[in-house]
Amino acid sequence: MKKAFVLVIFLLLVVAQPMITFATQRFPKPEFESGYTQPDTLVPSPRMEILALMDVVVLLITLSVISWFVIKKRSRKGVFWVSLFSLAYFGFYREGCVCSIGSIQNVTLALFDSSFGIPLTVIAFFIIPLIFTLFFGRTFCAGVCPFGAIQDLVSFAPQKLGSRLNAILGLIPYLYLGLTVLYAATGTDFIICRYDPFVGIFRFNASFGMFLFAGTLLISGIFLARPYCRFLCPYGVLLNWFSRFSRKHIAITPSECIQCRLCEDSCPYDAIDMPRIGKNPENKKTILRRFILICLLIPLLTGIGGYLGSTIHETLALVNSKVRLAKAVSDPVKMNEQPETFEIKAFRSSGKPVSQVYSEATVILRRFYIGSWIFGGFIGLVFGVLIAGRMMSTYCTDYVPNKGACFSCARCVDYCPIKS
Repeated sequence: MKKAFVLVIFLLLVVAQPMITFATQRFPKPEFESGYTQPDTLVPSPRMEILALMDVVVLLITLSVISWFVIKKRSRKGVFWVSLFSLAYFGFYREGCVCSIGSIQNVTLALFDSSFGIPLTVIAFFIIPLIFTLFFGRTFCAGVCPFGAIQDLVSFAPQKLGSRLNAILGLIPYLYLGLTVLYAATGTDFIICRYDPFVGIFRFNASFGMFLFAGTLLISGIFLARPYCRFLCPYGVLLNWFSRFSRKHIAITPSECIQCRLCEDSCPYDAIDMPRIGKNPENKKTILRRFILICLLIPLLTGIGGYLGSTIHETLALVNSKVRLAKAVSDPVKMNEQPETFEIKAFRSSGKPVSQVYSEATVILRRFYIGSWIFGGFIGLVFGVLIAGRMMSTYCTDYVPNKGACFSCARCVDYCPIKS
């Protein structure tokens, strides 16, 4: 048995020897005569994993501390100091990454592309603020998010816009969220990261255009409190939804409201609902008609929005590099007249047939067609719900924070004359 085993090994070595020789001759060791030195292999440092874990721990601690300041201590000073820490740590030290706002894109792409690996840190930064919001309101916005912190610290003379203008401008974050999900789901682009106004400032490497954008937001934030948070932030839409169901939320007064209206004047976000008491209750027929109208209006606007979104799917798809390339190669005359883009140079050097470019673009256009239907339907649904909210009569007897719009900044509690 041993002799047979040794014979088999010997035969394998005899057969493999020519293959080894051939491989050696075919792939000789490279020789560099120009002074080139082989670079060292880069291995991810274990410290990076420790830093990622530390970011999550710091996030949990800051959220817990600021929620305690807001809900239990009702302290604006506490919120202010946490804001300074968050701006220093999550902003300038960690340079705006990992970002809960940008994590929307990673989570979306991971849901639609199984080959995309999403770090656990990103998942944590996406989920943890939502969980805290579900229990304590938007305390993440109050002073943990570095974007909100930097804007809140420059709000020296905030002015009010009024409910109508707030409602109109408040639709922009829904558009931004829809486009973010659409472009991330199709693997086209991470537009939040591309047009992030503050990360360039945190890293001290912003382009002139982004520096101008961020500077405009901060200067306008002196008079218009938190313009990015209120009228751009897509993650704020999710926080708005979750906060409406928050178990505990900041209260303006610790006891019975005396309706002095000081809190109404102190809130720069128009996030305080005023007392509304109906003198003459509506009859059941009026309420039923309004209910039927709302039930018909919301599906109608959703369908119209979906159809309108599908009509612009080709325009939206032009952001995708493969779709742009297919459009460029479809007209060789114009392609030769225009300056060569990166996509065209890569296409010419790859030797890829035009038919393959068209087939890849067709698949992406099909995804955009479906995604644009959903995107348009989502915006139509938002319009319908907004109109329905205006049609519905709400009654309250005291000044109370609007759970969805309130940033839990605790400005109002300092103005309330009732302290205990």
